[in-house]
Amino acid sequence: MSANDTLPSATYDSAFLKACRREPVPHTPVWFMRQAGRSLPEYRKVREGVPMLESCERPELITEITLQPVRRHGVDAAIFFSDIVVPLRAIGIDLDIKPGVGPVIAKPIRTRADLAQLRDLTPEDVSYVTEAIGLLTRELGPTPLIGFAGAPFTLASYLVEGGPSRTYENAKSMMYGDPQLWADLLDRLAEITAAFLKVQIEAGASAVQLFDSWAGALAPVDYRRSVLPASAKVFKAVEGYGVPRIHFGVGTGELLKLMSEAGADVVGVDWRVPLDEAARRVGPGKAFQGNLDPTVLFASTEAVEAKTREVLDSAAGLEGHIFNLGHGVMPSTDPDALTRLVEYVHVNTAR
Repeated sequence: MSANDTLPSATYDSAFLKACRREPVPHTPVWFMRQAGRSLPEYRKVREGVPMLESCERPELITEITLQPVRRHGVDAAIFFSDIVVPLRAIGIDLDIKPGVGPVIAKPIRTRADLAQLRDLTPEDVSYVTEAIGLLTRELGPTPLIGFAGAPFTLASYLVEGGPSRTYENAKSMMYGDPQLWADLLDRLAEITAAFLKVQIEAGASAVQLFDSWAGALAPVDYRRSVLPASAKVFKAVEGYGVPRIHFGVGTGELLKLMSEAGADVVGVDWRVPLDEAARRVGPGKAFQGNLDPTVLFASTEAVEAKTREVLDSAAGLEGHIFNLGHGVMPSTDPDALTRLVEYVHVNTAR
């Protein structure tokens, strides 16, 4: 199946999808991780009194929140408003997102018997996703919609730890001490993640991003042996749809080559590694996404423009470049700074 079979022509010819495919673009496309969220007053207004996970299960609210940054900033792609733990909740995992903490799992997975919690994900489990993407693609027109999911390692780290962790001692203890249980856990999560991405693509998402947010906690040898096979399984499962696949993690400078080997078309890079150096580490045949430090947006407009120019100069020799931050938009970011940044990139990269 080719991309032409699945994508409307107006979306297919967008700057974002052209950059993903390493084709010539009219300007460098821009979108931001966490562009729909707490930095926007309109987001805070519609989310008032609505718990995070509930907001991820209401199609009309998902649609409104996803569209907000497209309207305000003029970004080149929307990203589906959801959370990486949504598919876990959909299959019955007892979890909640606690403000100021993050996802908290009631019964962490620590033994083989605990794997029974992880049943298959069906499209019916996430019918609200299909409905919301149908609404969104009609509203977005030629603007592509990016679907996303959490990668198996990052999901496993939450499930095993029971919540966010700085050290991942329980997850790493399983990975080193019971490698077969670890492999079975990640393989199960790869199947669930792939099923979640398939739902989004079949509903109309034009690209997908796999967030391995915490993979930077791993040494390359451990990533290759204990994580790469599961991530590769996810990317392989959606390859036939022909939509671009993006892979992103934080603190993954030492893993960029390995993460690219998992099968993504676009390698996301955080702010610690310049894009030209990232391209040298990865090698040819990939597009790149990134990578302005999110904290730069708290500086003056002149400083933001100077740092943005550094990113664009570093990206000058890449086969394809999508401008983004090196991580998500921080909640206290001035939305106007993001709007100005989009305009600056568009104007200064117009071909």
